[in-house]
Amino acid sequence: MIVEILVFLLTTLIAYFFYIHKSIHKKFDDAGIKYKPGIPVFGNTYKSSLVKRHIFEEIDEVYRAFPDEKYVGYIEATTPILIIRDPELIKNITVKDFDHFADHKPFFPEDIEPLFGSSLIMMKGDKWRDMRTTLSPAFTSSKMRLMMPFMTEISNNLIQYLNAHLNEDVDIGDLMRRYTNDVIASAAFGLQVDSLKEKENDFYKLGQAMFIFTPLQRFYMFFIATFPSLAKFLKIQVFSDKVTKFFNNIVFSTMSHREQNNIERPDMIQLLMEASKGSLKNTSTHAEETDHLSIVGDTFKPQTTSRKWTQNELAGQVFIFFIAGFETTASTLTMIIHELALNPHIEEKLYQEIKIYKEQNKELTYDNLNKLKYLDCVINESFRKWAAALIMDRTCTKAYELPPPREGGKPYVIQPGEYVYNMVNSVHLDPKYYPNPEVFDPERFSDENKHKIQPCTFMPFGVGPRNCIGSRFALMEVKVLLFNLLSKFKIVKSPKTTDPIRLLAQDFNIKSVGGSWIKLEERK
Repeated sequence: MIVEILVFLLTTLIAYFFYIHKSIHKKFDDAGIKYKPGIPVFGNTYKSSLVKRHIFEEIDEVYRAFPDEKYVGYIEATTPILIIRDPELIKNITVKDFDHFADHKPFFPEDIEPLFGSSLIMMKGDKWRDMRTTLSPAFTSSKMRLMMPFMTEISNNLIQYLNAHLNEDVDIGDLMRRYTNDVIASAAFGLQVDSLKEKENDFYKLGQAMFIFTPLQRFYMFFIATFPSLAKFLKIQVFSDKVTKFFNNIVFSTMSHREQNNIERPDMIQLLMEASKGSLKNTSTHAEETDHLSIVGDTFKPQTTSRKWTQNELAGQVFIFFIAGFETTASTLTMIIHELALNPHIEEKLYQEIKIYKEQNKELTYDNLNKLKYLDCVINESFRKWAAALIMDRTCTKAYELPPPREGGKPYVIQPGEYVYNMVNSVHLDPKYYPNPEVFDPERFSDENKHKIQPCTFMPFGVGPRNCIGSRFALMEVKVLLFNLLSKFKIVKSPKTTDPIRLLAQDFNIKSVGGSWIKLEERK
């Protein structure tokens, strides 16, 4: 009897997935939208679901399959999604007509993953706007200037560590994740963590666990996306209670300790304490907010808000700040250093700029970061080639008519609740916008050439009101480390340095197959 029930349930489930798959095909066919058929259950994500291919490569395959289309169909497991290929259309969706696409795709609902779900990324509508307004003063130039000493101190610790490992094979990926871990621990949580000495500290181990999913966690992610109500009923979570409790305890205990002892420190905890009291104000001038670390495409205009936030909601913001600042910045630094090892002429030009800077300035300061023009070019070229963003996902909140996907086609009306993926990396690597896109060429972003870059073809931090709120912090963190590293060491290839770089099949993370290994030589 039990066997018969199981066979019936399995047959019903298979039939359900086949029905969903064919209904997606019909939806795209009826609309005249081109797509790749995929296979039931997985859609266009079969190889990435089995960790045989990076998720970007599967999305990019669909993007490249229809080079003359403004948008195409993509099947993510059992969900139909529109891939937006046209830069002008991307601009309309993310900026001009933002009110039709104000929300992100709900990867982790708040009632399933409370910390992630209550973060700025997952908040919707007015609640998102109010939180963005609340947090905006925390990421102004004046606040970043106060946080820069934390980065400098941790960067110096890393330099001292490397002095003892000259001419050795160095796993730069591991090293950069330890650097960003310690920066986030200090700048966000007010914790003094040295991951180079205490390699297995709890903060670093939990950070690693957040980005290396087990097969069971992958299944849970699929289950939550496919059956959200059932997942909620069964109380299925991707992240363990240990992770949630760890971050909540840090936030609440630190806030309590500072309140009781009147302690102030210019970090995220302090800023959130001010936000909870409604005393976090934007003290920057207009000139400061259009400085060299401003991001093109930021159209968010903070509004006055009187909303009071709970500690859980504030803890969610520190949590997402940790997630974004830990892995994405580390992968950016890793790829830049890996590319410098493969391109010694670029490294030498960058070193000469740093050398001249040091001859003319006593030290690296926030206000002088803009003098390192070629450093900006190198960073931007890495953002172009290896952006951590991959896509800008949006949920339609008000019906919106897209123009025909091609000449002779018919318009398509996106309904509320449907999803679009505005492409980032695929556009960055499209030869239509960047000739020889696989070549690492910082000169694309020089003063002489950057005017050639079309709007919405360079989007490492997103564009529009939903762009990355922490972009200033990330850029400063990257520049501080690279400046200090190249001042002291020459980056060279080791026998373990992979050339060319190929993406490791691992979720959304940007990592090289075989890792990113280099050697360092002391500069004389």
